[in-house]
Amino acid sequence: MSLDVYLMLDGEAVYHRNITHNLNKMAEAAGIYKHLWRPDEIGITKAEELLAPLLQGYSRLILERKLMEKHNASNGWGMYEHFLPFISAYIEACVMYPDATVDVSR
Repeated sequence: MSLDVYLMLDGEAVYHRNITHNLNKMAEAAGIYKHLWRPDEIGITKAEELLAPLLQGYSRLILERKLMEKHNASNGWGMYEHFLPFISAYIEACVMYPDATVDVSR
């Protein structure tokens, strides 16, 4: 099982990434679970609305690495070293496409 995140402009995906559901506990610890998995439930519709929370979560991932690594999946599918670049790339895409609509498939 996985999470697919999309940024959409004019009905076309301008950004798409996929990550394992095994990272949901790490996302929760970083304070960004709902922003990633359930943006619709917290009223997020546009990429620009994700910038501040994702930056804050990214900072927490870096500053609290040891705590975050406790949430690494024991089977190796869902590790800190996979999650950090996923969040970084998503932040960059939100900067590039601030008016894009956020869509997720979980």
